[in-house]
Amino acid sequence: MTAAADLASGKGHTDENFPVASVLIAKKHRPTVMAFYRFARVADDVADHETASREEKLALLEQMRASLTGESDASPEGVGLRHALAARSLSPQHGLDLLEAFRRDVTKLRYAIWEDLMDYCRYSAMPVGRFVLDVHGESRATWPANDALCAALQVINHLQDCAKDFRILNRVYLPLDLLEQASLTVEVLNQPKAPPALREILRALARRNATLLDAARPFAAQIRNRRLSLEVSLIQTLADDLNDKLLARDPLADRVHHTKWEMPGLLARATMLFASARLRPKRGTP
Repeated sequence: MTAAADLASGKGHTDENFPVASVLIAKKHRPTVMAFYRFARVADDVADHETASREEKLALLEQMRASLTGESDASPEGVGLRHALAARSLSPQHGLDLLEAFRRDVTKLRYAIWEDLMDYCRYSAMPVGRFVLDVHGESRATWPANDALCAALQVINHLQDCAKDFRILNRVYLPLDLLEQASLTVEVLNQPKAPPALREILRALARRNATLLDAARPFAAQIRNRRLSLEVSLIQTLADDLNDKLLARDPLADRVHHTKWEMPGLLARATMLFASARLRPKRGTP
């Protein structure tokens, strides 16, 4: 059987939409976060491979699960994460939740309603933030705000890539009920430019996503670790800006990603928000 590494996309942590184990994360935490990222990156590449069969993908994801839980050593990424977790006395549950999302990517190509999409985000996105919070020893009282932000990031990614996901993987994350109400089929995503009815659906989803971003707004201030709090402030700022872009631009025809020239201004904005939040009474230490 093909090894998971043979299906690698070549994408790394610096290629993601949002920061991964950035310099804002304390050095002592970065190896553990990177072990989780490598595990997630390989599993994502397996699920998204254009030519591997469904059966092959599911078998490789099962190898990763067994290696994470200690039933096998077949997956280097699973073994690496297992050891990193053991060194910190952390549970494998967040990694196992991620694997459930990647299995769904292989087996579930459509989502009927918004709530179905949120259930997918429960496995595909929320565990990532929960894991980072656990690594930093943060309270699980931060989970609701974390979950809102992580789900919003996932929806942004789905809207940005809605045409590519359909054309390459026949995968559609836009809720089908919205398409049906507009008398559209998923084939509309093949068009070079979104017709008005699809643009309104995309805007409606971005507006709904804005409510998730609003729910996440207290998150950074809830985090005791100041470095992680600043990173979350930056991620929130990037997400707000991208969601605004999705309200204004057509992801079928336009670029809806940040350029390197935009980043200094966004970082400055995030730093101001972080400083403002920290003027409130402190609840922890760096």
